[in-house]
Amino acid sequence: MPLKASEFILNEDGSIYHLNLRPEHLADTIITVGDPDRVAKVTEHFDDIEFSIKKREFHTQTGSYRGKRISVISTGIGTDNIDIVFNELDALVNIDFEKKEVKKQLKSLDIIRIGTTGSIQAEIPIDTFLLSEKAIGFDGLLHFYQSEEIIDNHFSEAFIKYMDWFPKKAHPYVVDNSKKLQKLLDTEDIFKGITATNIGFYGPQGRSLRLGLQDDQMNAKLAAFNYHDQKITNLEMETSGIYGMSKLLGHNAVSMNVILANRATGEFSTTPQKTMEKLIGYCLDKLTS
Repeated sequence: MPLKASEFILNEDGSIYHLNLRPEHLADTIITVGDPDRVAKVTEHFDDIEFSIKKREFHTQTGSYRGKRISVISTGIGTDNIDIVFNELDALVNIDFEKKEVKKQLKSLDIIRIGTTGSIQAEIPIDTFLLSEKAIGFDGLLHFYQSEEIIDNHFSEAFIKYMDWFPKKAHPYVVDNSKKLQKLLDTEDIFKGITATNIGFYGPQGRSLRLGLQDDQMNAKLAAFNYHDQKITNLEMETSGIYGMSKLLGHNAVSMNVILANRATGEFSTTPQKTMEKLIGYCLDKLTS
């Protein structure tokens, strides 16, 4: 049965509603970045760019790097945008745009986030790279889907108990990365850890300018939490949504992070663009080696 027009929304040119992409525009390997301006920072390394489009915060370029076809897409900030981007990426490969029906043969995409983050562990210094082995989400996105099978509830419940989690906040959920992509992108030179994803940059990440916080010890407790020798290492705003939506939709995802801030020591990088450029080069080389 065809999907309803109110659910599967296409533009007049036949492109998907928010991303403004048609199926032929998308590569099977995708790099996501938060900042629309960072798309060009990635694709300036490409041998060629075959397609480019911008709509709202969503900027997409598809081209080739060392003969490998890659799409680079900006998601903007937050898991609300991840919900939009990942549903529409999946639709581009797994829904027939003519019949408006889900295809019988489904495709898996490889999705690599290249983003920025702040460490909450003093021993993870600024200007280093961190690969997120797991993500713990405080955003609540996955609870709108049938997601229990992919969530590590034992980890979540241990975390809630340790943190004395405020019940009016969203129920935390824990999701793994793609071990296939971790193997491809991992080296001994980068840190690995558990990424906490929250719904804001200030209060939700323990920052206070003028407003009081519900739990002003949250970051210290996050840093001290240990579950079977696993520690939460860093804070950002997209990874749990990326891992959760990828798992639910049958895609592979890994989050690669530049440590720009160390919340434990109070430091912030003086060369953020230079460090990001290094991570972009690192990821492109790993994807084509």
